[in-house]
Amino acid sequence: MNHWLVKSDPESWSWQDHLRAHSAEWDGVRNHQAKGYLKAMAMGDHAFFYHSGDQRCICGIVRVVKTYYPDPTDKTHRFGMVDFQIVKPFVEPVTLARIKCDARLQQLVLVRNSRLSVQPVDPASWKIICRMSQGTP
Repeated sequence: MNHWLVKSDPESWSWQDHLRAHSAEWDGVRNHQAKGYLKAMAMGDHAFFYHSGDQRCICGIVRVVKTYYPDPTDKTHRFGMVDFQIVKPFVEPVTLARIKCDARLQQLVLVRNSRLSVQPVDPASWKIICRMSQGTP
């Protein structure tokens, strides 16, 4: 299983919106590198759900329940989307500031290229962030 981080502006689609829907499409990606990561996702892969904008935090975990398919909101027909289902909310959201302060997480794409909306997360970083979400270092 691979691990990912997907970002959304909470004013457009929030963690609370996804909780209400339980399962929903992840559309609107218009970056070719992010598109490549969406295409690489497999059924059952997990992703951190990250709020961008002013909040800048990971709220919980979602799972891929439908792999890459065309995004009907893309009039150019070049981009696609995947569907995610809620796995679990975090007890304590993990902020970008906290991630940046942890020397073990400096290699994350989130730290080096915070604008990319879909990005991979290595297994060691995944475990560290999951522990952080429980309020532990």
